[in-house]
Amino acid sequence: MASNEKIPKPVKFLFGGTAGMGATLFVQPLDLLKNRMQLSGADGAARAHKTVFHAGVSVVKQEGIRGLYKGLSAGLARQILYTTTRVGVYTNLFERMSGPDGTPPGFFVKAGCALTAGAIGSFVGTPAEISLIRMTADGSLPPEKRRNYKNVINAFSRIAREEGVLTLWRGCGPTVGRAMVVNIAQLVTYSSVKEKLLGSGYFHDNIFCHFTSSMISGLVTTIASMPVDICKTRIQNMKVVNGVPEYKGAVDVFSKIIRNEGIFALWKGFTPYYARIGPHTVLMFIFLEQLNKGYVRLFVKEK
Repeated sequence: MASNEKIPKPVKFLFGGTAGMGATLFVQPLDLLKNRMQLSGADGAARAHKTVFHAGVSVVKQEGIRGLYKGLSAGLARQILYTTTRVGVYTNLFERMSGPDGTPPGFFVKAGCALTAGAIGSFVGTPAEISLIRMTADGSLPPEKRRNYKNVINAFSRIAREEGVLTLWRGCGPTVGRAMVVNIAQLVTYSSVKEKLLGSGYFHDNIFCHFTSSMISGLVTTIASMPVDICKTRIQNMKVVNGVPEYKGAVDVFSKIIRNEGIFALWKGFTPYYARIGPHTVLMFIFLEQLNKGYVRLFVKEK
């Protein structure tokens, strides 16, 4: 069987983004529900959605089934920008840090590569992130307060024109912070969990094992990263009235949420966030593996 090492690096980057986009087609509704729940009850207002089921039913009743896929173009753009950049940076760093004979770097060096790649990728993907937050939140707002972006390109151009180019990177700090927390949590837990499962004798190295490992790892990742995620969501969705922003920064977001909504509000949207993170990872790797196999079968000649 031909090795994936024979696939050119630009094609690997392209496949990384494509695989992420394929997974997003399945989990976009969960992203929308998570964002709606995180924005519900802001500043002490009554919570519009108490559970993920209630949020889903409400969206379908008021906006139809298609309402669950609002912001899909921004979700796909996020994968193009974030995932492709992250895969590209990580691959290059990994190869640079490998030994002359191809010996892979140690755990901590790989962790550093992953953190750096995640941070750079999330910075590049922030414009798509802010567009996604706003497009998924729009349906929960009164008609006169909606932004009504037509698609992610329209969102980019209108944000730049109406609020300034730098607004496309609003909430960049929490976005990068969340990416680093997610990478740390996944690195620490996924391989350890997978090793324990395989050692139990009840699991084999297959999709079911990967899925189970992802879901257990995803639980830890969700608990660790959600406070940073809700901070990012609130900052990127806020409006500036007469030059005065709703929040002064991340610390202000945390203090207002805890004061007005309680400390557990930092984990609003827990269920859809957790339900998204495991399946998205598994689906992305399934799509990536199939793309790699297809390329090798069609374009790489066996010797």
